[in-house]
Amino acid sequence: MAGIKEIAEEAGVSTATVSRALRGFHHVNDATRAKIMAAAEKLNYPITPATNKTPLGRTNSIGVVAPFISRWYFAQVISGAEQALREAGFDLLLYNFSQMKGRERLFQHQLLKGRVDALIVISLPPTEEEFDSILNLGIPVSLVGMHHNKCSSVAIDDVAAARTATQHLVNQGHKRIGLMSGHPDDPFNFSVPQDRRKGFIQALQENNIEWVPSREVHGDFTMHTAARAMDDLLARPNRPTAIFCESDEMAFGAMQAARRHGLKVPEDLSIVGFDGHEMSEYTDLTTIEQPVQLMGEMAAWSIMERLRKPSAEPHSLVLPTTLVVRNSTRRLSPNEA
Repeated sequence: MAGIKEIAEEAGVSTATVSRALRGFHHVNDATRAKIMAAAEKLNYPITPATNKTPLGRTNSIGVVAPFISRWYFAQVISGAEQALREAGFDLLLYNFSQMKGRERLFQHQLLKGRVDALIVISLPPTEEEFDSILNLGIPVSLVGMHHNKCSSVAIDDVAAARTATQHLVNQGHKRIGLMSGHPDDPFNFSVPQDRRKGFIQALQENNIEWVPSREVHGDFTMHTAARAMDDLLARPNRPTAIFCESDEMAFGAMQAARRHGLKVPEDLSIVGFDGHEMSEYTDLTTIEQPVQLMGEMAAWSIMERLRKPSAEPHSLVLPTTLVVRNSTRRLSPNEA
């Protein structure tokens, strides 16, 4: 018996379009739907009476809320979610904003109502008022990079992962360890920078290493701001022998600034990043690798499961991270420590 792939080839459309048409969802124009039905009939594909009817109240679209789609992390999560949704015949409707005004408009004016069947929110901790607004939509909600007891979620343990990164530097003999963190005045109140900073401080305390606040600079999770922050750090007295950057992109900026100051990595300065950015391999960066695309996929599958079984309880997943050691860190000799 022919399958969706064969029908797609016969009709000259994608398998996702065939899936939507055969499942009765809209977003398929009449001419394309007729062509798909004709191909299915020609290939003896069984068509049920429900085919070609749109489920009552369904839009066949999943909303994704993300503040910075141009940044690597958000782009990777969206890519993972989009792939899983597309293969299942769903459309992705992206709500992107990088300013608080856009956030207020999204939650206060209920732009989501009636437009999507479910919602994925990426690393943007809503306030309780915003959560109530989302939950009042009466649709499944999945969170990526954070948890809430009323929603399904998928994330990593940022505190534990940051401890691992910092412990690696400690194990290499470093005691003067710097931190490149997020901006303290972040208007979005992201929890990830706070959690990674917490893990960093915990690792120092566990090893009886004094934390010197002057060794912290703020990179705002971009290469450009990280390079400027590193310039500031290297201009201070008693510079660190190692630095933990809360993202790989900030680590790239730190490496660039170090070279500009005539320092070699890791001979003069060890650097650890966080993410598993594909460029970390090419820059030989030691990093904490997190399964970013997989988090997007898992969030999407969680949403689709809730749509199939509305009575299912929301669940939280914590995915593992891995320390990938490369040549941006080195062990200090006893007289260097």
